[in-house]
Amino acid sequence: MALKQTATHMMELLERVYEDLVKAVEKENKAAAQRVRTGSIRLEKVAKLFRKESVKEMPKKKRASKAKAKKPATKAKKK
Repeated sequence: MALKQTATHMMELLERVYEDLVKAVEKENKAAAQRVRTGSIRLEKVAKLFRKESVKEMPKKKRASKAKAKKPATKAKKK
């Protein structure tokens, strides 16, 4: 799937889960509660796919080189 298709699918799943969640909480609909549970599992899978695709499509940036560590401070010698 392309990133846009995955995002669209994710939004559709979110809408369905939200609608069922309202039914489950406000109307105490047990079937809607079951749909929320299964929808959340599907949403998790699509979210993982979205993450993979979004990371793949982002341009890779060069990492900044780390600054060299300074020498540790030496203790003053006693006279």
